[in-house]
Amino acid sequence: QVQLVESGGGLGRPGGSLQLSCQVSENIFNFNDVGWYRQAPGKERELVAVINVGARTTYADSVKDRFTISRDNAKNTVYLQMNSLRISDTAVYYCYLWSVVRGELWGQGTQVTVSS
Repeated sequence: QVQLVESGGGLGRPGGSLQLSCQVSENIFNFNDVGWYRQAPGKERELVAVINVGARTTYADSVKDRFTISRDNAKNTVYLQMNSLRISDTAVYYCYLWSVVRGELWGQGTQVTVSS
C-alpha cells in the first residue's frame, strides 16, 4: 500500500511563503501525475498544481506565478513552494498521485492557514 506523508502546512502571513512536502513510500516514477489539490471550507476540492513524469507542469490560474511544484525523484518527494500567500489560499492541501494502473491516491491533507 502506497503511503503519502504530507508536511509543511501551518500558519502563513499574507505575502509570505510556505513549502509543502509529500513523501511517497515508493518510486514516484510509477505514477504519471503527482501534485497538489486543495479544499477550502464550503468549497469543492480543486487542482492547485500537477507535475507529470515528463516534468510538465499545470497550475490553477489562481496560483500561477506564485506557486511552484517540483519533484525530487531520488527522494520520492513532491514539493509545493508557495510564495506571495493570500488569505484565499487558506485550505486543506492534499497530495495527489495518479497512474493508469493505480488510479488516484490521496494523502490525508495538511492545513494551510493564511492570516495576518
